Amino acid sequence: MSLQSKGEADGMMQDDIYTNRDLTALYDALNPARDDTEFYLHIAGPAKRILDLGCGTGLLACMLSARGHNVTGVEPAGEMLDIARHRKGGGGVTWIEGDARLLKLEQSFDLVIMTGHVFQVFLTDDDVRAVFKTAFEHLGKGGRLIFESRNPLAKAWEDWTPERTGKTISVEGVGEVTVQHRLISVDADLVSFATDHTFHRTGKTIVNGSTLRFLLQTEIEQRLYAAGFSKTIWYGDWHQGPVQTTSQELIVVAERN
Repeated sequence: MSLQSKGEADGMMQDDIYTNRDLTALYDALNPARDDTEFYLHIAGPAKRILDLGCGTGLLACMLSARGHNVTGVEPAGEMLDIARHRKGGGGVTWIEGDARLLKLEQSFDLVIMTGHVFQVFLTDDDVRAVFKTAFEHLGKGGRLIFESRNPLAKAWEDWTPERTGKTISVEGVGEVTVQHRLISVDADLVSFATDHTFHRTGKTIVNGSTLRFLLQTEIEQRLYAAGFSKTIWYGDWHQGPVQTTSQELIVVAERN
């Protein structure tokens, strides 16, 4: 299990996994295509203009491009974008190194996505307002913003212990690496944790600190409507089931009129 949210870190919580080359090399092994990937590929539907905010290493952006979508990927971490540009199919995506809170492109999109729990690294109300404003202003009439956030009612952080999260991965050119997470603190809706990366080849351990924000469904919805979105549809899992108290995910499709 990998807990780091990909994408927007600059200016909020600067995770080393986005800027440290040793850690960036592990990202794809820790974050392979899973049910969330299939969800976004399915819900995108026929060919569209798609803006991927916090695109990370570009796995989903390239998969969407391969299906005929016109994709623009935005990512503040240059090390991540370097991987994205050199990924198979990377030449078919427009890559932009930038901050989703400040982005201003002279074009509109049918779909804006924020995947990999990137929404949770926006730690203040001002940050959330800014990224929702960016999404709204870059959508055409009837366009949709789709993203997910972990459900705070499920208290996923209670399982963020070395015993429950530890795993060993093998990365080409790096060798085996053991990764485990440690909960540091829970302060209102902010959850901080550390991730230990132990490289077997060298014996070196790199510790990365992260903070994520856990907003309730009602809090997210209020902020979406305040940003101008007129309709929301919610799912509690990647198979489009309803949101329940025990749902691990809060997945929202927000529409602009």
